[in-house]
Amino acid sequence: MCLTTGCVTTTVQEMRQASTGISTSESVVVLGRHDNAAKESEDNFISCVTNNLGGKGGVGVVTEQAFVDALFPWFEPRTAPLKTSDLPEIVGQPLLANRLQSIGVRYLIWIEGTTETTDKGGAMTCSITMTGAGCFGFLSWENDSSYEAQIWDIKNGNVVGKVSSDATGTSFMPAVIVPVPFIARVQAGACSTLSGQLKAFITKES
Repeated sequence: MCLTTGCVTTTVQEMRQASTGISTSESVVVLGRHDNAAKESEDNFISCVTNNLGGKGGVGVVTEQAFVDALFPWFEPRTAPLKTSDLPEIVGQPLLANRLQSIGVRYLIWIEGTTETTDKGGAMTCSITMTGAGCFGFLSWENDSSYEAQIWDIKNGNVVGKVSSDATGTSFMPAVIVPVPFIARVQAGACSTLSGQLKAFITKES
């Protein structure tokens, strides 16, 4: 893997607070924090986790947009809760509770986190001459993906646990005439480990 791309190291942690389990008639929804803060979860990461949870051997999934549309206006960006502690009051409203039951959502997975470039190094110069163009040098940079998911059991009205995933990787780009990038797919690594652990967490009856 490191011969054609940058190397990635991933870690995942789980904290269980209550038992879980899901039937074939129930589903989950994955939501990201949507405000103007610097730590706003990226839409593509939320989509990645959603797709992985609903893949082969996965669980029933309601997409974020379908969930927001069905529960309008409670989860629109301007009115959506900013933390899971705000959920009891919202979910406790009879009209909203009926809508949640009608679309079959059992677990709400709330994800916060981001991917950031933490370190850069090296130098590269490029030039154009009468005989052609070329670059020479070496660049490197490190990316860090850090995400935490809280799992809210709508049926029982409580948080059942948390799953976090961290991925770090160094990308580099050597250049002798033509730059050749070796990109560390840290966000993809964090998505894969987080969604895999979430799937096991939800389906495990313990």
